[in-house]
Amino acid sequence: MDAPQLSTIDLLHTSGAPVATLLLNRPDKLNALSPELLREIVVASDWLSSVDEIRVVIVRGAGRAFCAGFDLDAFGGPLDPAAKREQADLGRLATSALTDVRPLTIAAVHGHCVGGGVVLTAACDLRLAGDDARFAIPEVDLGIPLAWGGIPRLVREIGPAMTKELVLTCRPFDAAEARNLRFVNRVVASDGLVAAAEELADELAAKPWFSIRATKEHVNAVMDEIAGVGRNANDADTLVAAMADPESVEFSRNYLRRRGSK
Repeated sequence: MDAPQLSTIDLLHTSGAPVATLLLNRPDKLNALSPELLREIVVASDWLSSVDEIRVVIVRGAGRAFCAGFDLDAFGGPLDPAAKREQADLGRLATSALTDVRPLTIAAVHGHCVGGGVVLTAACDLRLAGDDARFAIPEVDLGIPLAWGGIPRLVREIGPAMTKELVLTCRPFDAAEARNLRFVNRVVASDGLVAAAEELADELAAKPWFSIRATKEHVNAVMDEIAGVGRNANDADTLVAAMADPESVEFSRNYLRRRGSK
C-alpha cells in the first residue's frame, strides 16, 4: 500500500522494509505543530499501523529542529465555539494516535523540542537525543496549561515533582539533563543521531515481532494504570477556557511581544 501524500509530513518507506520514518516537514517553521500537521499525524499513524511489514518507525524533524511546539500563528482566529474546541483537541488526538500506532516508535530529537514537541516525544516508545537538543515547556508563560495529555505522560516518565518544576518554571533543559531525568534513553552526537536511530531501529526490527509487540502493549497498559491519558479528553475545554481568561490572554500577549522583539 502506497503511503498517503501529505503536506506537512513525509512518510519514508521502501516496500518490504521493516523500518519507516515519519518526518515532520515544516523546516521553515521549525516543524511547529499546525492544525494540519496534527491531523496528518493521525493519518500517518493509521497508515503505519496498516502496513504489516513495518515494525519500527523513526520520528524526526526536518531542518534545524525537531519541533518548535504548537504553531502560535495557526491556532485561534475567529472560530465558533465548537470549531475552537475541535481545534484545541487536535494535539491530544495526534499524540494518542502516535502512542497507539502498531509499530515501535523511536523519537530522534535534535535542536529545539518545545511544548507540544515534548509531548510528541513522550508519545514515542524510545527516545534518542542529539547532544544539541534543547527542551522547553513554555505553556504557562504563554498563559495556557500544558494539555494534549502532556501532564500524565511527563508524570509517568520523570515523576510528579520534576513535572511540576519543568512545567511551572518553563525553564529550558538540555539533552544531558533529559537523560538524567530518564526522559530520553540515550544522548548521541548530533551528527550521528539519524544513524544511531536507524541502527537501533534495525536491531529491534530483527527481533521476534510477537514478543516486541506484546512488550509494547504490556508496558503501555501498565503506564495507563499508573497515569492514564484517557481523562485528558477535557484538556481541550481547559485550553479554550484559558484563551478566554483575561490574565491568561495578557500573559500570552506579553509572551508573543517578547518573542517578537528577539
